[in-house]
Amino acid sequence: MNILEAIVRLIWLVGAAGFVLGLMRMNSPATARNGNLVSAGGMALAIAAMLVLLAVDKGLSTTAWIIILIGIALGGGLGLYMARNVKMTAMPQLVSLFNAVGGGAAALIAIDDFLRLSGQAGASIPLQTSVPTVLDIVIGSITFSGSLIASGKLMGLKITPSRPVMIPGGQLVTGALALIVAVAAIYLWLGNASVPVMFVILAMALIFGVTMTLPIGGADMPVVISLLNSFTGTAVAMAGFVLDNTVLIIAGALVGASGAILTKLMADAMNRSVINIMVGGFGGGEGTVGAMSGSGGSVREIGVDDAAIQLAYAQSVIVVPGYGLAVAQAQHAVRELAELLESRGVDVKYAIHPVAGRMPGHMNVLLAEANVPYPQLREMEEINPEFDRCDVALVIGANDVTNPAARHPGSPVSGMPILDVDHARSIIVMKRSMGRGYAGIDNELYVNPKTGMLFADAKAGLAELISAVKAL
Repeated sequence: MNILEAIVRLIWLVGAAGFVLGLMRMNSPATARNGNLVSAGGMALAIAAMLVLLAVDKGLSTTAWIIILIGIALGGGLGLYMARNVKMTAMPQLVSLFNAVGGGAAALIAIDDFLRLSGQAGASIPLQTSVPTVLDIVIGSITFSGSLIASGKLMGLKITPSRPVMIPGGQLVTGALALIVAVAAIYLWLGNASVPVMFVILAMALIFGVTMTLPIGGADMPVVISLLNSFTGTAVAMAGFVLDNTVLIIAGALVGASGAILTKLMADAMNRSVINIMVGGFGGGEGTVGAMSGSGGSVREIGVDDAAIQLAYAQSVIVVPGYGLAVAQAQHAVRELAELLESRGVDVKYAIHPVAGRMPGHMNVLLAEANVPYPQLREMEEINPEFDRCDVALVIGANDVTNPAARHPGSPVSGMPILDVDHARSIIVMKRSMGRGYAGIDNELYVNPKTGMLFADAKAGLAELISAVKAL
């Protein structure tokens, strides 16, 4: 190792430290933006050091440099365009596409390395190289195809509907694919540098990603995206072993570990196991409409003026934002309503469930985009005790995360941590219809005598509420 390479490796270590520090600062909405910049700076530093090493030590051709610079320009330009133009409500789809790009890129690195090694005379790839190479191809390919399907489900594309798509004999097919991949991988690990077998693994892994993701309902996609994000990190770490690149190993390991932890936390927040989610076909899915049969009560509908009077003359209001608010892009409207109420002396807070919106932190960022003060955003454990002292709880588009049925055994959501909205003195639920959430069951909150249902699109309904409060 010469002096230049030693310096480059030290710079990589500094870049990796930037990843760690950035990840730590993403722990809070107040420091998340800065953490993102620190992580991006670490990556920029690592890339710059690699370019210097290539320029001085590797003797690349002009054609190679043109390809590298075009790749940086295209990738950087596309990333900048999407960062500036993609709406926050579409962020989960974007994250899923990023997962696909990361997994696909990692798989291509391993494929190229395998083809290069297998083309050498008397090729017999050593185990320390073939293991990460094959794992990189498998994990990266599953991530690539699975993330594309997940993104399509969230976009509501016709070829990838958000509802679970059950494949005939799907679990047997998926199991058979996994078995073929395992047998083929062992064959390569025994020292056989077979290109056709490698392409069999590639094809089976790509199909596996599709058959694994299609049966999963759109409402479970946040957990799936988080899991695929973990896969992406693992694939990148494997690519680091393939290339003997420390910064890729560290960055991939961080993403893989944090993605796995996030997946577990999200599954726990829905009282589901990750295996249960991956099996798919849970509940009736969003948009399922049904009567409140067996609920022991009736729904009480209220008008905008009634809701406005309750909010305007309350001392304490807790807003519970959900996916309906995100879809309607009503974050600016809810902030305007909150500021109007605060001008009348009302104490306003926001209750944020761990899976509010489409993924953890999604609702926090969405509201921060509308300049909602960070101190008003309260996590579930912090806000739940305050519902007992709350005059009005305003639920906007949230469903299962407010369902008291979670406290009773025998329900699909039994044991799921929920926001204690039913403890408030009065409850206003703003929804477009009586549609059910991901669990496909009725929400007991809607027949609570304290609950008034205000049927409206979140953005339009909030605009009407603002006008009604101003008129008082």
